[in-house]
Amino acid sequence: MKQLSEIKTICNLGCGTMGFGTAISFAKSGYNVNMFGRKDASIERAMKNIKFTLNVMIENALLTKDEAAELLERINGVTTLKAAAKDADFVIESVAEEVSIKQAVYKEMEEYLDQNIIFATDSSGLSPTEVASVLKYPERFVVAHFWNPPHLIPLVEVVPGEKTAKETVDITWKLMEKIGKKPVALLKEAPGFVGNRLQFALLREALHCVQDGICTAEVVDTVCKYSIGRRLAVTGPLETADLGGLDIFYNTSAYLNADLSDDKTASPIMKKCVDQGNLGAKTGTGLYDWTESELNEIKKKREEILIEWLKKDAKGEKF
Repeated sequence: MKQLSEIKTICNLGCGTMGFGTAISFAKSGYNVNMFGRKDASIERAMKNIKFTLNVMIENALLTKDEAAELLERINGVTTLKAAAKDADFVIESVAEEVSIKQAVYKEMEEYLDQNIIFATDSSGLSPTEVASVLKYPERFVVAHFWNPPHLIPLVEVVPGEKTAKETVDITWKLMEKIGKKPVALLKEAPGFVGNRLQFALLREALHCVQDGICTAEVVDTVCKYSIGRRLAVTGPLETADLGGLDIFYNTSAYLNADLSDDKTASPIMKKCVDQGNLGAKTGTGLYDWTESELNEIKKKREEILIEWLKKDAKGEKF
């Protein structure tokens, strides 16, 4: 595999919600980035998003104007996989979240890149073993799961498939750390990895509380934002259990676990929304009704909090 010191150019496949953010993350750390999109319009939209994001970062002292200008020069938009592969030393991919589409992309990329180039997918839960099953060199395939928005959330889950070489995991982990991320390496793959397993366990119980008439959606979100949400930013669930006392948490779980939701299918509440075409913010209605001003306000607030955390991370501080 190409070693960390040999990686200079990133092949960034995808320029949508995640792709433009990963391009920023690598370019910010001095890497040249070949950012692939299917159409010129896709590249133009991505560059517009990148420039908007860089302006926000400048306003919040995360970048200077000169650094932003240099960053932009390092991102080269292309519309063919062959062009994206030119001089590439590492591949990060965030195309559509479908196994067949990712497999087709990687099979073509194998025609352009040597076997010592790592292929990393930004999948949020697909099996790396399944995606890599069509490749000649599955040992160089790994998951590098960035979280949205990737330029503001530090975590990257590095997940091996059954045939992924340990060297592939190690180099990917080091590269993620070099671009300022907080990488974690899983010991083996599991559907949803770790982050989404935790996120969806919480979501399942949140929806159950509403479905069962325990409380409203607003109450669920208020409880999370003003209690566990604040605490989890400093202590994870296992640290919290240790700090609170395992005897207390054990005794509570002994009676509470039996009453928690263990549904094996998707929530009826979500199914009803989806069947009615109420998909959330993207349609204006979901579990909540959203106005444009409300959406802008909550997105801005989320961005401000994440930026505040990034500044504290840079100083080694905690809340």
